Amino acid sequence: MEFLAPKGDCIRYFRRSLFLVLVCVIVLVCTDQDYYSLLGVSKEASSREIRQAFKKLALKLHPDKNQNDPNAHENFLKINRAYEVLKDEDLRKKYDKYGEKGLEDQQQGGRYESWHFYRYDFGIYDDDPEIITLDRGEFDAAVNSGELWFVNFYSPRCSHCHDLAPTWREFAKEMDGVIRIGAVNCGDNRMLCRIKGINSYPSLYVFKTRMQPVKYYGDRSKESLKNFAMQYVTSTVTELWAGNFVNAIETSFASGIGWLITFCAERGDCLSYQTRLKLAGMLEGLVNVGWMDCGTQGELCDNLDVSSSTTAYFPPGATINNKEKGGVLFLNSLDAREIYQEVMQHLPDFEIISAASLEDRLAHHRWLLFFQFGEGDKPNVQEFKKLKFLLKDEHIQVGKFDCLSSPTICNKLYVYQPCLAVFKGKGTGDYEIHHGKKILYDIVAFAKESVNSHVITLGPQNFPDKDKEPWLVDFFAPWCPPCRALLPELRKASKHLYGQLKFGTLDCTVHEGLCNMHNIRAYPTTVVFNQSDVHEYEGHHSAEQILEFIEDLRNPSVVSLTPETFVELVQRRKREEIWMVDFYAPWCGPCQALMPEWKKMARMLNGLISVGSVDCQKYYSFCHQESVRGYPEIRLFPQKSNTAHQYYSYNGWHRDSYSLRGWALGYLPQVSVDLTPQSFTEKVLNGKDHWVIDFYAPWCGPCQNFAPEFEILARAVKGKVKAGKVDCQAYGQTCQMADIRAYPTVKFYPYQGTKKNILGEHIDSRDAKGIADILNEKLEAMQNKGKRKKSRNK
Repeated sequence: MEFLAPKGDCIRYFRRSLFLVLVCVIVLVCTDQDYYSLLGVSKEASSREIRQAFKKLALKLHPDKNQNDPNAHENFLKINRAYEVLKDEDLRKKYDKYGEKGLEDQQQGGRYESWHFYRYDFGIYDDDPEIITLDRGEFDAAVNSGELWFVNFYSPRCSHCHDLAPTWREFAKEMDGVIRIGAVNCGDNRMLCRIKGINSYPSLYVFKTRMQPVKYYGDRSKESLKNFAMQYVTSTVTELWAGNFVNAIETSFASGIGWLITFCAERGDCLSYQTRLKLAGMLEGLVNVGWMDCGTQGELCDNLDVSSSTTAYFPPGATINNKEKGGVLFLNSLDAREIYQEVMQHLPDFEIISAASLEDRLAHHRWLLFFQFGEGDKPNVQEFKKLKFLLKDEHIQVGKFDCLSSPTICNKLYVYQPCLAVFKGKGTGDYEIHHGKKILYDIVAFAKESVNSHVITLGPQNFPDKDKEPWLVDFFAPWCPPCRALLPELRKASKHLYGQLKFGTLDCTVHEGLCNMHNIRAYPTTVVFNQSDVHEYEGHHSAEQILEFIEDLRNPSVVSLTPETFVELVQRRKREEIWMVDFYAPWCGPCQALMPEWKKMARMLNGLISVGSVDCQKYYSFCHQESVRGYPEIRLFPQKSNTAHQYYSYNGWHRDSYSLRGWALGYLPQVSVDLTPQSFTEKVLNGKDHWVIDFYAPWCGPCQNFAPEFEILARAVKGKVKAGKVDCQAYGQTCQMADIRAYPTVKFYPYQGTKKNILGEHIDSRDAKGIADILNEKLEAMQNKGKRKKSRNK
């Protein structure tokens, strides 16, 4: 059984040498300077680094500060355009692959703000190390890492957000190590903020795994923020006395978790309750935190030689009678951060896995392994010691492997430099190397995602060249930010397609020859291999669109037309048939950008309008004959009239699936009935049919958008419910009597044996399928009610 589309759908290379030269020139042409060079950043620059670089240039080159320079406006437009493209993952991917030619549909960069905006409002928290600025691709990984997060959703134009900023910075410093403090710029991440239901700024939320987000409503002082956040620190501080102290220390050996104990005496300063609670949060899962009142436990404190307030760390198995031999560490600081750092240094390092036991241990357990090359390469971030606790619920063990002890094993795994990888409990063959940030929350999110997904690391030995099963392979470079953003989405998609499609990633910086063999010219390049068929993915970096792409390969929504099938299916179409055709060239950036939207539109129009595409690189003469002068060229061939070859060209600015669908539906013949006050009374109120009515106004934009949707509804319920439209501008009194207060309004008028009420039944939806489902449910309920009534009468 075939899984994907036939070989004929693959992209073929153009054979006309002259045209190929022209194509190459077009693709490679850029502005005076590469976008990365314009901003002075490398291709691997993060979103924060791009913002910081742009801000620095904006303050220097802004026309407000260069009023005597006639080129100031044009120069600023260049860097503004570069920033608008590189800050967006999808646009950045297109630019990396096609240059500016791939951005012809995107016109950002033509407008910019005042110098004052860039100086005071732009990138509020970019220079604050304690505050993590989260973008769309990082947000889910962060808040699902298992750590406690307090996130500030703000807008750079919001004055209250700027008022809060100094307090938020101080709060972040105060809570460093206890709670992750984040910030989301809703100006740059509108979709993320919309999904999270953010409708006012600033909005402050606490996030923790397996807990609903909690919004903060209190005043915005540092103390109020701290008191609110500390409610969600679930760690506890245990009061110790003679009865439980010895038992706590002795049982720590079995649990492997030591104790940090504050002894409060009359002399000296004792750690405050708030500081002890902070330490409990910072050391959660690693060290138990307790305190003892030497005023009531004087004998025990004397036995421990504690004469003044102090804090001590008792490691697992500590000997109370001989504190030095038992490794008890006395700490003189009263600062939570200093105490935390000193205790973390004394916690044991990860277990080192030997070469002899590696295969066996990886075959029976999930592992997160740090690969190092000698002692000098070991991870020096003390915070990573939290990994064992944070990954405990996923049953992931954490260890180290020294590649110098067995270079053969590391070579086999394509590990040539210090890194970390997740092994999924099936030996050394099923693993994934981490390519994200070397930050605790990113590593935790990667490990959790990876063990529960079905993406593996590929190389020459396991690359699916001649595999009979279909594979999705992501060719990427670790330095490429869009590549790193795509990886979590691949993991999500792999879970939905388990058993149907295998997923793998290939690092082109390591396997350059293999990437060259497959003609990989930009990163990421995602390809589906189905034996001899090859299909390149060109959509957005989201699991949903990847799944749509795969579904479209299984059940193509767009017909690939040849000159012969174009004549047969389009020009000789049936009288009532409508076709939409995209004339494109595979090398054309806007064509590539259109393709996923075109396929999505085709699925939405299924059963109403046939959709096809013509490859003008392959059929150049035919496209020339059809007077196609630019790509993409979108044409609609309506129901046949006297002119057999008549068509309409799409000249709209937007080429997304919804805009194209709305335009196409406008050419469907109207199925709904235009009603006057007289026909509304006669047919709808006094008639014996069920009716669904669209009350609208011609000047209303949402009404115009809803009109094609209503026509789809009219077709969907044809034969069961009649569809009508009432123009409320022309027939205001009718609409007033029907209690119409907004446009468009949809009402259902069911026939139940008597004259219908003019108020009808309001339907709160503007989706054709949703309304059809509601109507069918109501009709079914009426039918069942009628059956029950007949049964009672019998």
